[in-house]
Amino acid sequence: MGSEVNCLGTTLVSCCMDPVTGFYRTGSCQVGPDDLGVHAVCIEATEDFLVFSKAAGNDLSTPNMMFGFPGLKPGDRWCLCASRWHEAFLAGCAPLVILASTHERALDYCSLADLKRHALDADLNALMEDLLLNKGSGTS
Repeated sequence: MGSEVNCLGTTLVSCCMDPVTGFYRTGSCQVGPDDLGVHAVCIEATEDFLVFSKAAGNDLSTPNMMFGFPGLKPGDRWCLCASRWHEAFLAGCAPLVILASTHERALDYCSLADLKRHALDADLNALMEDLLLNKGSGTS
């Protein structure tokens, strides 16, 4: 799959290794041709989101050991299908997002502005953008 790019245009960062996540179970929200669900959004699960997801037919809180899935609890990070994140967003219960770990393919389903409004790392990314802008303008 090579080098992967996040929704901010930089190198994709690992989402979570405990529980191990990603369509390819690498800990990263890598997206490839066989990932038809586009598991691109690195989320931090919330109770509201887990309840919504279960009601929508995608029970992420119940363990399924046949697939080695431990079940998620609030605070767990997971690579979520971009369309499911957008559905939860429209319903008012989108989970938190880690932008640096969210694959650029998420932008096929969600706007960057919406993802940023739910981002845990939005302040860090804003700081990095300011530093880059100031460095480029010659001010400090």
